[in-house]
Amino acid sequence: MRKAPILLLSAGLVALSLTACTSPADACTPEATPGDASNVITADGDFGTAPVVDAPSDVYTTKTQSTTLIEGDGDVVLPDELVVIDYTLVNGRTGEVVTQSAYDASAPTTFSPENLLPGMAKGLVCATAGSRVAVAISAEDAFGPSGGNPQYGIDEDDTILAVMDVHKSYLAKADGFPVPVTTPGLPSVVTAADGTPGLTIPKTDPPADLRKATLLQGSGQTVKEGDLVTVNYTGALWTERTIFDSSWERGTPAQFTTDQVVPGFADALVGAQVGSQVVVVIPPSQGYGDTASGSIPANSTLVFVIDILGVG
Repeated sequence: MRKAPILLLSAGLVALSLTACTSPADACTPEATPGDASNVITADGDFGTAPVVDAPSDVYTTKTQSTTLIEGDGDVVLPDELVVIDYTLVNGRTGEVVTQSAYDASAPTTFSPENLLPGMAKGLVCATAGSRVAVAISAEDAFGPSGGNPQYGIDEDDTILAVMDVHKSYLAKADGFPVPVTTPGLPSVVTAADGTPGLTIPKTDPPADLRKATLLQGSGQTVKEGDLVTVNYTGALWTERTIFDSSWERGTPAQFTTDQVVPGFADALVGAQVGSQVVVVIPPSQGYGDTASGSIPANSTLVFVIDILGVG
């Protein structure tokens, strides 16, 4: 499975996650509000294109602030989710651009919580998809805890200015309601509080046919053939009873279209709704067949537990 890239700056970041919700914006409690520091940030350029960010020199704040520059009309972003954003980071002391994303609509990037500065995460809470937000990030919510970042000319007490275009947000884990499993021959699945699944595979021969079941029934968009999907998953080998791949362990969800995965995996996705968790047992004929693939031996029966986080 392909892995989404992560934010290139590392500062011993504290994880603050973000969540998508279709509830009204007034139901959300912002974690950062407008203030003198965020209100002086301007960004010229259309949404989705690299802006020219301007602010007075020596912008400083002890509390992270967030101001909306362009108001979007998409889903509200609430705590505990993943986001697709473009960003430009500027040193508030020097006015110099620290780094920015590619602003490439053909290659959107989904950011996991641990890949964002805490102040970036705070500034995004209660934003709506389609918005551009300007955030003045306190040193405590930026590079202060790590003593600055000399590589990028950032001192320990520097305020960081972030201009972020919010394209989309996704669930961090399946949030559907539990469904009784009636399909025989499936592994049992338990889920940790953070959504990471655990598998117990029966000590029997694997089923000869594909078998699947919905463990959590979501209520979001239905996956269709050819859709781009965002998922978290764990893949195991039935015979060996070992995990061979896990987006959970990597800390980054996977994105791909349903025609980029083995047929059995696609079968588990198509027709399922966002927010669902499914388990599928894939025979070799709908997996990798008689060809080995990396750590997967030839003629392997595969088991996947998949959280469907978003479409598009």
